[in-house]
Amino acid sequence: PPAPLARLDSNENPFGPSPAAREAISRSLDTYGRYPDTAEDRMREAIALHHGVGVTQVVLGCGSGEILRMADLAFLPAGKGVVAAEPTFEAVLRYAKVMQADAITVPLTPDFRHDLTKMAGSCTERTGLVYVCNPNNPTGTIVRGDELEPFLKRLGPWTITVVDEAYHHFVEDPRYRSAMDLVPRFANLVVVRTFSKIYGMAGLRLGYAVASEPVIAAMARHALPSNANAAVLEAALASLAVPDHATRQRAMFTDTRRRLCAEFEKDGRRYIPSETNFVMVHIGADVEPLIRRFTDRRILVGRRFAAMPEWLRVSLGTPQEMQVFVAALRELAPVRATGGWTAPRTLRASSRSTMLLPKHTA
Repeated sequence: PPAPLARLDSNENPFGPSPAAREAISRSLDTYGRYPDTAEDRMREAIALHHGVGVTQVVLGCGSGEILRMADLAFLPAGKGVVAAEPTFEAVLRYAKVMQADAITVPLTPDFRHDLTKMAGSCTERTGLVYVCNPNNPTGTIVRGDELEPFLKRLGPWTITVVDEAYHHFVEDPRYRSAMDLVPRFANLVVVRTFSKIYGMAGLRLGYAVASEPVIAAMARHALPSNANAAVLEAALASLAVPDHATRQRAMFTDTRRRLCAEFEKDGRRYIPSETNFVMVHIGADVEPLIRRFTDRRILVGRRFAAMPEWLRVSLGTPQEMQVFVAALRELAPVRATGGWTAPRTLRASSRSTMLLPKHTA
């Protein structure tokens, strides 16, 4: 089938890995015939140094998906359950279902944020795991720093709290605070990160968790051997060594997000202010038929979320992809015709770079 004109469905980074990461992958070709044990050790050491923790406080995963699966396997034995927001990223709930663990979902607040008060109130001695996606997928909203610590203090020591920070690097709101700072004070806290988003390695697969040594040991027992491939380890090591790349990427995505939201405002559309590389826009009807119509035009957008059936999640893409999406949205779900889409200045200046532009065109 023909390639999509726009892939805006999975919150990926369409620009891919940094130049340093690409060079590292090329240099590592000769090692591909060997298991990457040494590279895994170097990766854990680099992450530990990056976050100021011990090496034994870090576990690697095949993307953050495997990390979340490890948490379920380690902390949801028979009779234990999980508490999470609704909607949120479903991996923890999906794995819990396979394990036949009870799952309690708590609706978001009217402003589409985690209702931490009700989530804490839903926890009992049978709660093995609480999942907090911060920023939240699919809404793009945050749990503020002054909210997270009191929430953790309300939970019993037998309950593990997993804070998924897949979209951490995109946040601009000064009220946000990474849960990494709280790891030394809460032995039952797990913080999850990924190289799939800001670092542009969704196809290479690498995630990790940071927690107390006993918690990491419990999770690591459920890790697959050699679960991080040689290419992604070298690319990730190179990415951590160039921290300003993530900063530049965040600025670029922030600019794109603001421009997309400005187009929504021109059309009089409601949207949820986001701190991520995606935005939810209100359509005013069930989005499933609209998603199919987008697909017919080779435009891939986010899936339908049962708790928010009239809201469409759209990932941020290249300038061309955003132009294609905005034009199609106005035609398929018109509100009022206005204005057009202009590429952010930082991207227009680099418009000839093959790293910044998709191989297909609108």
